[in-house]
Amino acid sequence: MPEPTKKTVKEAQKAISPDPAVAEPKPEEPKEAPPAPTGSSASDTSGTVSDGSATEGLLESHQPDTRQDLTGLFTEKPQSGEVNVGENITLVARVCGESLLKKPTVKWFKGKWMDLASKSGKHLQLKEHYDRTFSIQVYTFEMHIIAAKANFAGGYRCEVSSRDKFDSCNFDLVVHGNKNNYITDAGEDSGELDFSALLKKRAVHVSTEPEVDVWEILQKAPPSAYEKIAFQYGITDLRGMLKRLKKMKKEEKKSAAFLRKLDPAYQVEKGHKIKLQIEVANSDAEVKWLKNGQEIHPTGRYIFESVGNKRFLTINNCTLADDAAYTCMIGDEKTFTELFVKEPPVLIVRNLEDQMVMKGERVEFECEVSEEGAQVKWEKDGVELTRDESFKYRFKKDGCKHVLIINDVTKEDCGHYRVKTNGGQSLAELMVQEKQLEVYQNIADLTVKAKDQAVFKCEVSDENVKGIWYKNGVEVKPDARTHITHIGRIHKLTIDEVKPEDEGDYTFVPEGYAFNLSAKLNFLDPPKIHLDCMGRTAESTILVVAGNKLRLDVPITGDPAPTVVWTKGEKVLTDSDGRVHVESTKGHCIFTIEGAERQDEGVYSVIVRNPAGEDTADINVKVVDVPDPPEAPRILSVGEDSCVVQWDPPLFDGGQPVIGYVLERKKTKSYRWMRLNFDPYKETTYEAKRMIEGVAYEMRVYAVNTIGMSRPSAASQPFVPVAPTSEPTGLCVDDISDTTISLKWRAPERIGSAELEGYGVEYCKEGCKYGMFGVTDEWIPAFSGLTERTTVIVHDLPTGEKMQFRVRAYNMAGPSLPATLQQAVTIREIMQRPKIWLPRNLRQTLIKKVGEMINLVIPFQGKPRPQVTWTKNDELLDPKQVSIRNSDTDTILFIRRSERKDSGKYEVQVQIENVEDRASVNIQIVDLPGPPQNLKVIDVWGFNVALEWKPPKDNGNCDITGYTIQKADKKTMVNPNLQICVFAKMENCILFCSFPVSLTESYCTYFPHTDPLVSRSVIAGYNATLSCSVRGIPKPKITWYKNKMDITNEAKYRMFSNQGVLTLEIRKPCPFDGGVYMCKAVNDSGEDVVECKLEVRRKYMPLTQELPRNLHSNS
Repeated sequence: MPEPTKKTVKEAQKAISPDPAVAEPKPEEPKEAPPAPTGSSASDTSGTVSDGSATEGLLESHQPDTRQDLTGLFTEKPQSGEVNVGENITLVARVCGESLLKKPTVKWFKGKWMDLASKSGKHLQLKEHYDRTFSIQVYTFEMHIIAAKANFAGGYRCEVSSRDKFDSCNFDLVVHGNKNNYITDAGEDSGELDFSALLKKRAVHVSTEPEVDVWEILQKAPPSAYEKIAFQYGITDLRGMLKRLKKMKKEEKKSAAFLRKLDPAYQVEKGHKIKLQIEVANSDAEVKWLKNGQEIHPTGRYIFESVGNKRFLTINNCTLADDAAYTCMIGDEKTFTELFVKEPPVLIVRNLEDQMVMKGERVEFECEVSEEGAQVKWEKDGVELTRDESFKYRFKKDGCKHVLIINDVTKEDCGHYRVKTNGGQSLAELMVQEKQLEVYQNIADLTVKAKDQAVFKCEVSDENVKGIWYKNGVEVKPDARTHITHIGRIHKLTIDEVKPEDEGDYTFVPEGYAFNLSAKLNFLDPPKIHLDCMGRTAESTILVVAGNKLRLDVPITGDPAPTVVWTKGEKVLTDSDGRVHVESTKGHCIFTIEGAERQDEGVYSVIVRNPAGEDTADINVKVVDVPDPPEAPRILSVGEDSCVVQWDPPLFDGGQPVIGYVLERKKTKSYRWMRLNFDPYKETTYEAKRMIEGVAYEMRVYAVNTIGMSRPSAASQPFVPVAPTSEPTGLCVDDISDTTISLKWRAPERIGSAELEGYGVEYCKEGCKYGMFGVTDEWIPAFSGLTERTTVIVHDLPTGEKMQFRVRAYNMAGPSLPATLQQAVTIREIMQRPKIWLPRNLRQTLIKKVGEMINLVIPFQGKPRPQVTWTKNDELLDPKQVSIRNSDTDTILFIRRSERKDSGKYEVQVQIENVEDRASVNIQIVDLPGPPQNLKVIDVWGFNVALEWKPPKDNGNCDITGYTIQKADKKTMVNPNLQICVFAKMENCILFCSFPVSLTESYCTYFPHTDPLVSRSVIAGYNATLSCSVRGIPKPKITWYKNKMDITNEAKYRMFSNQGVLTLEIRKPCPFDGGVYMCKAVNDSGEDVVECKLEVRRKYMPLTQELPRNLHSNS
């Protein structure tokens, strides 16, 4: 490869970006075993340097470190880590600064020579900070890798030095997620830690060829190609495979036992299953399977099957142990086959990395494959590399790692190196540089004072070489105070008016060369007190528990060592103060107070002085203790098994905020306090529960802060838990007018152990605000004292106002929760449509006997009070004969002694303005009927007589239901009765009587006859009756049927008979009681039957009854 010109190097330098993915050779460096990974994802992006491509020069031969042996400066070494592609990781190193006079210098390297200080950018950031505490002084150095890429993987080294002390640590970074990725050519954003633009990696080609049969390839291939085929398809035992192939080429003789033999060879991938199949001539023949001459028995992996003439051997989950010769035997006849278990292709999981070295150095190309012991091939520019006599190339294998080592590289070794497996390949480029940049003058460490000028100067051998200056890994940009110059071979960095923030590590990196020049700028500080991480003066608060030791260990710096003075106020503190001890050591000043007390609290000042200046810091010391006990708690209210207790915070909180309180209770007659809460309770009001009603208790409180718990407070006054009743229920409006309202409610569901003393009724205007427990000054008592009634009328209310009402029950524990109307009520009488509620018994004709009292009560509704008018037969009633009494809700018609003339249709009318309602009542006054007329004998024969008569003129204002016939012997006037029922609507009755001579009393006999039943329709749930009449001699036997089924003995039905009137009562019928009902009368002369249909309608609510009878507010 020709030597690159300066122009070529410069063009290459522009493409170099700091990326930790170049795998540099590191065979000769001692490397300790990497501990467990401790890298954490870096989320802090503060101090991010602006993105830009860093540059690096041609490689300089690395010389081993000649400083003294490692001294163990690390308190925490950077650990090997793992990260996924695209994620962040932070590597941390810590150095103890207690024994160091100056800040140590830390350098981070990738591989053998790449200094990462010059690679800071969007993928790499170097940070450091100093932990200045009273007892620990630790420098922390962090390397943040942001959005890691696959080529960031490799070996890293961290070196720390401080004057004559030196320490070093090696660690590895593994980047996951790159097994099957292709490495593409480097572009503008290809990563900042590799040679991706200068040394382009070639894509790793993964084999995607279709599966082939290796046996067929070997059979057709010439012997000279066997070795190449074995490498390509991963055949490790090529010699044994060729022997088996030679056996396969022998032709087998035909067999009478086998219709189809095994194929010469089978191929299966490792982990898969395969099925070997034969066909036998005799379906009953038994076969044996052998592997390498040993019989196989059925197991979980070897399965034998027999289907007709076919025989199968199935091998599950094939392994390399199954790669063998298999035989199937029937008697003495055999068939053979070879099974080749093919391993999966070997993949490259970590690729080769490009290398840039100087002439004469040693180079190592390293890759990692997916399988241990896999075969790989190394090629240079397409030519396979072999081990030669000059040992130019050496091949190293360590598990999955394969290394190509090239000793004493020359320009002829430049080129592309490729590693191949049967599953992929990886390509990397090697560049060898002959020229080395010489440094004539290195930059030196500087120590300057404030406002002085600092000049870093270096001289190199090539005056055309440019470079970049870095401060703590961040590129330095020119500004008003910072100047960068390049004159010939001399490079300068000048800083005017140096400030403390200018202190740090400065590095000059020549463009195109892989080395850098570093120096440190030390700022000559005046004395400083380090109480914060930035070194600025700050006020600090130190907390100390009373009785403990107070020790203030303040780190200080200054050259020469400053003097220290401690003061409190205007008083200078010395060792003569008894409990106070003042001590000064190198880098520290220590102030101690034994047994801190409350009066030790205050602001302490520490003053450090030296010839360069003075520094002062104030430290606020706060002595904290447990709080004082609170005052005795107060009992606000009690319940059935609880109480509400309140207390005031303690007067002194001990210097720390009170975080809560702990409460205890005990019975008055007991000495044992029981804790109510174990976690501090933050409020000053607490509800204690689970107490026994009627038992006296006491309460006390502890205050708790972060220091501890105070002494207990004094006990509260004894109290007895008694529960108020629950709120009254069912509060509603019963009536309302322009100035009054009638309320009603029910008693509380829970009264408790204390007696109910009464109820209190309160009201207020709508919109009044409720306080705690419903208390407000705007509620007005409706009356003084309490009432025991559950109804009340509130008077003198403002007309038209919307008012809210509530009722509370009282006992010895106080008022209950209020029962409040759901919405406000407008105090105004509301127009209500008049409506008469006619009782059910008055919807039918009311029948009364002459002389009985008539008292009709008919309720109605209407607002305002309606006008009531009674009429009889459309005429007004005579108040002398009939008494009428009206109220707000009903009207009463009263007749003390009824007469026949009182019969008629009575009509009542209720009217409000033009709206009215009417109802009518029919009253029938009945009396005894008059005597029958024109009684005469129609015929006489034997001992029989036939009678005939006409109905009476006066029927008593009621239908005639029958007649009573009496006979008497004129001689004796014996007057036995014989009653025969004659039903209504019968005007004539013919009776045939037979009087035997020998009998003193004759009996009439005739055919039974009944009047028919009437079909009815009734409402479910109300008792119904069916009636008919019967006559006959002798007295007939009555039987009732439903749907032709005898119902005589059923409890749902009751049968009555009164003077020939038969009644069937059906108790609360339901729709299933409808049907055909039949009454059957039977005597010796014959029988008669009547029937009817009964319909039972479902019960419904009339529309008018949906309106509530109680008046409620509609506001």
